[in-house]
Amino acid sequence: MLMEKERKDIVEFGKQMSSQGLSKGTSGNLSCYDPETGYMAIGPSGLGYFETTPEDIVIMDLHGNVVEGTRKPSSEHNLHATVYLHHPQARAVVHTHSTYCTTFACMRQPLKAVHYVISGAGVDEVPCAEYATFGTPALAENVGKAMGESKALLLANHGLVTCGPSMAKAFSLAVNMEFVAEMQWRSMAVGTPAILTAQEMSDVRERMLTYGQAKKPDEPKDTVGY
Repeated sequence: MLMEKERKDIVEFGKQMSSQGLSKGTSGNLSCYDPETGYMAIGPSGLGYFETTPEDIVIMDLHGNVVEGTRKPSSEHNLHATVYLHHPQARAVVHTHSTYCTTFACMRQPLKAVHYVISGAGVDEVPCAEYATFGTPALAENVGKAMGESKALLLANHGLVTCGPSMAKAFSLAVNMEFVAEMQWRSMAVGTPAILTAQEMSDVRERMLTYGQAKKPDEPKDTVGY
């Protein structure tokens, strides 16, 4: 079975995504990418996260061709492929319909630096891609146009997508972006949020270089887990 570990990660984190309320029902999807083979493992379309097994995960290339699997792949496989092509260092993509991120996506407003954990996205402001029907090449194209250097992106009237060097990191970033969105929403509910300046965010990124445990020489650097 191709990409066995990645299949298991998608099943495990799919359950977490559902149990943590980041996606309701069968909405949202996850994938992993192997740059050596060029293959992407992605969840099946319309199957509940607690019903999905590693055998249900579909293996595809980034051109939409199924390599292994009997299930119909997620309708958003083009979106996932676009993120991997746009961020070659990414090894996992998480797409959620989390409440607060989706609220700002419905308002077509970006996430701002109301809290320093937004720095995990690699930018001071998480943009919002233009609207297109879910599962279409047009949506994937809009993602490619809007993502820039950001590891997180809102999808207008839809949800959130994040990427990272592992499924754990991509998932953690999605959780943190939902926290930022909630803080932004709550701040707006009682007044005007104070947005961190570019210099303050630069100081955060500098501080993050020494955060956490020492990494192995070949381990990718990131600032997702705080």
